[in-house]
Amino acid sequence: MDTLKRTAQPFDVLTDDEFQLVRRTYSMHRYAQNEILYSEGDKADGVNLLVGGKVKIFKTGIGGREQIVKLAKANEFIGYRAAIAHESHTASAVALENCRVIYIPEETIDRLLDQNTRLCRFVITSLAVELSFSRYRAVTLSQKQVRGRLAESLLVLRDKYGYKFGNTLNVEMTREDLANLSNMSTPNAIRTLSNFVSENILTVHGRQISILNEPQLERISRLG
Repeated sequence: MDTLKRTAQPFDVLTDDEFQLVRRTYSMHRYAQNEILYSEGDKADGVNLLVGGKVKIFKTGIGGREQIVKLAKANEFIGYRAAIAHESHTASAVALENCRVIYIPEETIDRLLDQNTRLCRFVITSLAVELSFSRYRAVTLSQKQVRGRLAESLLVLRDKYGYKFGNTLNVEMTREDLANLSNMSTPNAIRTLSNFVSENILTVHGRQISILNEPQLERISRLG
């Protein structure tokens, strides 16, 4: 089934001819949970547009430890900075759940950017937002204590994915992923999560996390 919609971002800024160019050249790919979309060092020869599901982007550091640097949801580009710069990917992308991804080849993206200023503005804005967020996280993850870092990460998940019902986060992550998002060890993440539960800030059922006391979680994040 063709999932391309003329009114969906970022296709809503394309002319009819440009949209038809995308329709002629794109391909649809499906990824199962935990499947790799691309790996650090792979050549970026096109742009991936996530149209369904959730993805984590991470870098591998010393000793193979992962650091999650971005979370993606539907209607967001993945790995586009490397493609636009004609470079290799500097991070890896893995599906947090079953995903559908539209792949647009490099030649098509280059042609669209050459002739469509509204698409250029969309890409520049996306890059600027990501840069601002990355700089903010670089500071907070280095200066906050363990409780502040985990509280902030849970709020990042809330702001990114929202709630699926009641106060339950609309994303399920392993304890290791929570640790990698918060720049801490997995045992520290598990222990801090348990403390939040005992303080009636959260409830946890497997990978499902419900936020019971947002003001307190925000306070812990703010104080660091």
